[in-house]
Amino acid sequence: MQDNKYAKLMEEVKKEEVVEARPLNFLEEIIENDLSSGRHTSVLTRFPPEPNGYLHIGHAKSICLNFGLAKQYGGKTNLRFDDTNPVKEDTEYVDSIKNDIQWLGFQWANEFYASDYFEQLYEWAVQMIKNGLAYVDDQTQEEIRAGRGTVQTPGTNSPYRDRSVEENLDLFERMKNGEFPDGSRVLRAKIDMAHPNMMFRDPLMYRIIHADHHRTGSKWCIYPMYDYAHGQCDSIENITHSICTLEFDVHRPLYDWFIEKLNIFPSHQYEFARLNLTYTVMSKRKLLELVRNNFVSGWDDPRMPTICGLRRRGYTPESIRAFAEKVGVAKRDNMIDLSLLEWCLRDDLNKRSNRYMAVLNPVKLVIDNWPADVESEICTAPKNQENPDAGTREIAFTKELYIEREDFMEEPPKKFFRLRPGGEVRLKYSYIVKCESVVKDENGEITEIHCTYDPTTKPGNGTWRSVKGTIHWVSAQHAKKVEARIYDRLFTEADMGGIPEGKDYKAYLNPESLVVKEALVEPALLEDNSGIAVQFERNGYYIKDADSTPEKLVFNKATGLKSSF
Repeated sequence: MQDNKYAKLMEEVKKEEVVEARPLNFLEEIIENDLSSGRHTSVLTRFPPEPNGYLHIGHAKSICLNFGLAKQYGGKTNLRFDDTNPVKEDTEYVDSIKNDIQWLGFQWANEFYASDYFEQLYEWAVQMIKNGLAYVDDQTQEEIRAGRGTVQTPGTNSPYRDRSVEENLDLFERMKNGEFPDGSRVLRAKIDMAHPNMMFRDPLMYRIIHADHHRTGSKWCIYPMYDYAHGQCDSIENITHSICTLEFDVHRPLYDWFIEKLNIFPSHQYEFARLNLTYTVMSKRKLLELVRNNFVSGWDDPRMPTICGLRRRGYTPESIRAFAEKVGVAKRDNMIDLSLLEWCLRDDLNKRSNRYMAVLNPVKLVIDNWPADVESEICTAPKNQENPDAGTREIAFTKELYIEREDFMEEPPKKFFRLRPGGEVRLKYSYIVKCESVVKDENGEITEIHCTYDPTTKPGNGTWRSVKGTIHWVSAQHAKKVEARIYDRLFTEADMGGIPEGKDYKAYLNPESLVVKEALVEPALLEDNSGIAVQFERNGYYIKDADSTPEKLVFNKATGLKSSF
């Protein structure tokens, strides 16, 4: 009987597990089929960035996917730099990419470079020439482009297509030896100039570039094209699942063709939908233009979608990994709302961030009936209401305070539960106060709000009574000044990929994407060493910026407490 009961119990548990388990995405299905069929006995993925710029949030999704899938199935991931264009690449980008991947929480099994394989790639190109599958073309770039035809019309053969193997071998070696200027010759695969897939119309394999390479120096002056190098690099490393974004799906047949003709390890490419984010551009060319023309302060400007920009903005690795998980893996491109990324950050910081009070638009509040013999009184507040283990902080309460100007209105609308003439609010963690009068300057602007306080209403000490409004404050005597940089979306248009043709994307730059204010904060903020963004209560999450000095601290707004969109 016991055995039967146990069997029934396990059946119920399994049923519950089936209900709760999320369905496999299409890449997981492919991997599980490959492993169960014996096609592969292990999983080896790769992340292959070109070191010609800084990684952005789209790359972060790819990193999480490649490293995550390998880890999920007990495999490994290689980091391989696609350094085949010495004109655009630099060690600065190599270092930043490695730093970003590690900050996200991942570590590669091996660090490789496409340049590690230049010799092998060259030998394979020679082999293809010998097999009648490649030739040297003397046409100009414009002539080659015109000869490819269109989707509706076939291309035309190059006049150099039928060169002999011997002549091609000689010319290709002389290209390698630096005898010809840039752009004078290329090596092309010989496939089919009438092929319906334009990628197969004698694609370029090598071009001449006389420029120093960041790793190989001046050793090479011919460099392989992406479509020739990528699949072969995967094959050399025995990559089992070459995962890339959807725009490379038309390249896949050519990827397979080179591998087949060279008869090497059969790596295979799989595509997923790239990340499109509202109010964001992720073109490296456009991001570089923003940096070079000083529309932003640099690659790590907190308004940039770069990983280093997000890090400086206050994003955590955990929030970005959670975002990648929620976006999921799709086969079709779609637009993801930026508010989802912000939600992931708030969800993470809410559990971990210390809280402090900060006033960004101050107006003085004077407590007229404050005892003359009491300079200040200590209020105790939790560092994080969501985490009791975070402890408490002490805040000085004095006769003169600062509150947010927006928390007082002389003629408030209905359901305004903050301070008004004759009205009461609770000052957070302290007393209830009542507005008695205001003082204005010659322009009619309020300079002081005079109140009386109820000494019986301090939390934990007096008689509890409830009022509808609670506002934050800082002591005028003890408050510290900091610079608050309030960031917003860099662009005003949600779908930056759908702007009208011919319209400059920079026309949609948001002039209010950065507002700088002097904020007054409680002193405990200056001693916070948590290393993550803190919460300015009732305002948002802020992180100390690298521009901070002992004389002036700078805090960047990471996100608000709730979405404003």
